[in-house]
Amino acid sequence: MTTATLTSKGQITIPADVRRALNVQTGDRVEFVQVQPGRFELVAATRSVRELKGMFGKPARTVSIEEMNRTIAEQAAKAGMRQGRSR
Repeated sequence: MTTATLTSKGQITIPADVRRALNVQTGDRVEFVQVQPGRFELVAATRSVRELKGMFGKPARTVSIEEMNRTIAEQAAKAGMRQGRSR
């Protein structure tokens, strides 16, 4: 098991073997993800958004900006009515 020591400033140095396994380097970001109370995972947050392309498959259909805007406006109007407001 690899360990690190917390400094008085609340900082730790990520051990070299962990940095290599996460493929992180100076200036890269990491996230601390709580997986259960008192337990966290350290996750490299260095991926580009472009790497997400294709991860979710092709959409069932293409939606235009106009369709998106119309749906957003309709849902906003419905939400306003539910809260007792009218447009």
